[in-house]
Amino acid sequence: MEPERLIDPLIVTVDRALRAVFAPVRAARPVPQPAPLPVLTDAEKREAAALMRVNHAGEVAAQALYHGQAAFARNPATRALLLQAAREEADHLGWCQQRLGELGSRPSLLGPLWYAGSFAIGALAAALGDRISLGFVAETERQVEGHIGSHLERLPAADTRSRAILEAMRHDEIEHGEAAISAGGGDLPAPARELMRGTARVMTFTSYWL
Repeated sequence: MEPERLIDPLIVTVDRALRAVFAPVRAARPVPQPAPLPVLTDAEKREAAALMRVNHAGEVAAQALYHGQAAFARNPATRALLLQAAREEADHLGWCQQRLGELGSRPSLLGPLWYAGSFAIGALAAALGDRISLGFVAETERQVEGHIGSHLERLPAADTRSRAILEAMRHDEIEHGEAAISAGGGDLPAPARELMRGTARVMTFTSYWL
């Protein structure tokens, strides 16, 4: 293969990583519920910020998963589906980043680690074939849907802004999972699903505080 054909995809991959981890994200879609910000107590702000930091870290990981899978997808149609999902996940990343700023907080300090680890997992899933890779997407989105549901229960009742963001994110995650199944995604074995849950728990606990 000519060097240019290797270098160009590498540049694109590095650019995506830098944008996801370090660059301010501008969502293509407006933030849900752009109404006046809710008034929260200091304790409510701290809890909402910690939860939204977890969600922001999850979206960094989602970007990396899709980028890793797309980079090694065998079918152009699969690659296009993954990149479209990544663009929508970028909106989630931008919404969470904006909400963290509104709450006077910051993203997880471990963003580069979440991205690097998730990219590697996505690349591994893609190396196993498009059927497994798409099944991985479907299972990931099922778990993320449940994770968002738990956060909706824990958010302060007054924080309608964060709630609207999470509900919009959950809607997209469901669509991504359904699209992956429709495109031929297969079920993952139970040990793989449990490993995914364990990895998610580590990231959730750590990013809540860091």
